[in-house]
Amino acid sequence: MYKVIAVPVDLAHVDRLTKALETAADLAKAYGATLYYVGATTETPSSVAHTPKEFKGKLEQFAAERGTALGIDARARSLVSLDPAVDLDRDLLKTFKEIDADLVVMASHIPGIKEHLISSNAGWIASHAKISVFVVR
Repeated sequence: MYKVIAVPVDLAHVDRLTKALETAADLAKAYGATLYYVGATTETPSSVAHTPKEFKGKLEQFAAERGTALGIDARARSLVSLDPAVDLDRDLLKTFKEIDADLVVMASHIPGIKEHLISSNAGWIASHAKISVFVVR
């Protein structure tokens, strides 16, 4: 049913993504799908990496370790976003298309007042993607 599954990953907050990461891995295993861990960084240093190249290496290591531990075909796809607050959602959609994903598994959070005024990343992706989006809370 699914051949390529994408799961956005924030390496600074992997501990908050457990359910989404496990769901994506379970689906990849069940369908024999390739699982892409998609992460975004900026050109400027962050708490995760000093450069986009360093970020890419860390994301690739994360994917390799998870793939080996879970027995799945896991890959990494990093992207550089000039202004994640503005561009991240569109950058993610573009990346999902580039990897030919047919399912996105995405973590959410409990909605609050902010989500009534500004949509969440998962909500925006679910509303605009042309592929299935599984939002995990």
